[in-house]
Amino acid sequence: MDSRSPGHVDQLNADAPWDYFDPRTYIEHNYRSMVAEDEEIIAVVRSHFSDHFRRNPAERIQGIDVGAGANLYPALAMLPWCEEITLLDRSAANVSYLEAQVDRYDPNWDQFWDALCRSGPYAALGSDPRTRFRRAVRIEKGNLFDLVRREGKWSMGTMFFVAESMTTSRKEFRSAVECFMRALAPGAPFAAAFMEHSMGYAVGQNQFPACDVSESQVRDSIVGFAGNVETCRMGQPNVLREGYTGMILACGLRDPDTVESRPFGRHHL
Repeated sequence: MDSRSPGHVDQLNADAPWDYFDPRTYIEHNYRSMVAEDEEIIAVVRSHFSDHFRRNPAERIQGIDVGAGANLYPALAMLPWCEEITLLDRSAANVSYLEAQVDRYDPNWDQFWDALCRSGPYAALGSDPRTRFRRAVRIEKGNLFDLVRREGKWSMGTMFFVAESMTTSRKEFRSAVECFMRALAPGAPFAAAFMEHSMGYAVGQNQFPACDVSESQVRDSIVGFAGNVETCRMGQPNVLREGYTGMILACGLRDPDTVESRPFGRHHL
């Protein structure tokens, strides 16, 4: 029960109808054409990753996009540096969509790649990185909370519109962020995006839960795992749908020196 609202019972991640998530409907509404907010997110993430690897050259590393769903541009943002990228999602429908994209992803994702190519590491892969994508990407059906068993595995990571868009519980939201952060190796660059003050959303005929979070709450959920996290708010309310006030982007590096001394949280298991 949520103490913010007496009598309220949270809808948890396990309660949502994820296998009935409709990725094609979701893409048609959100990613058929690139909106200004995604272009702004891409610009920040592009600079964050490019600047990091310019200072800290690396190649053939492993990356992960947690809760990839029906959004390929976080994976594309990691492509120049990763030998392998795991796209993790618990929805059978989303996994089927992602598996169908591996050999040759749909043309609507080209506009997102074009935006990334304004930075040299992306442009060096050319205008059509589908061969690189096919060789690098691995699809995995799984629950992000199971990352408790794979701490420190990945050297780069993204998590876009996941932790706050799968539960109404702040406790479970923070657990999801913790699982993502702890899955990253020391020094790993990351980018995570969140809907601000989301009230939940419909995809096709199904309703999905969301946790009402602010920029400060997002930042507070991350700072115990990243020494120098930067957050920014962007966009206007209700551009894509009713019931949110904007988007929040957090970028930083996994910093083991700031990790809390407690063991991996297990209140979500």
